[in-house]
Amino acid sequence: MPATKTRLNADNWLVAGLDALVKRGPDALKAEKLARDVGATKGSFYWHFKDLPDYHTRLVGLWEQRALVSLAGAGEEEADPVRRLDRLGSLSATNALEQAVRAWAQANSEMAAAIDRVEAHRLALTRATLGELHLTNPDFARIVLGAQIGMGTLSASDGQENDSAMSTLLAALLALRDA
Repeated sequence: MPATKTRLNADNWLVAGLDALVKRGPDALKAEKLARDVGATKGSFYWHFKDLPDYHTRLVGLWEQRALVSLAGAGEEEADPVRRLDRLGSLSATNALEQAVRAWAQANSEMAAAIDRVEAHRLALTRATLGELHLTNPDFARIVLGAQIGMGTLSASDGQENDSAMSTLLAALLALRDA
């Protein structure tokens, strides 16, 4: 008896695209390559998406929506502002998908715009959280956000943990406040 094949829906294709982006980069976001990944035909892809630009637009939308939901959760679930800053940082610093979409954004203006919108939310949350710690210099929020994003691009080959470096930065900011 032949095995029945599961029908793919648009969400399956989008999730496969995010996975392919992480594993193989933006070049993997083509109908034929994605179809091979999921064991389907290009016809199935085009059943769900008008064309490749439509797919890319919806992929950007999925990433943005997920990123904003994660930010909202990080902002609402942690009462301690220091822990909240740490949690906000972990959304970008250790996230392989975050690094992959940033690489894709170099050549995709839709993704670059989505990153700008997500970063505006991150910056606002970071600024508000630092404000709770009485660190109101707006440059501090940009420095913390930049450090969080940049830490994600550093390897730990030097034996240093990125979490430790962020903790050091936050401790230095708090020391400045108390000086």
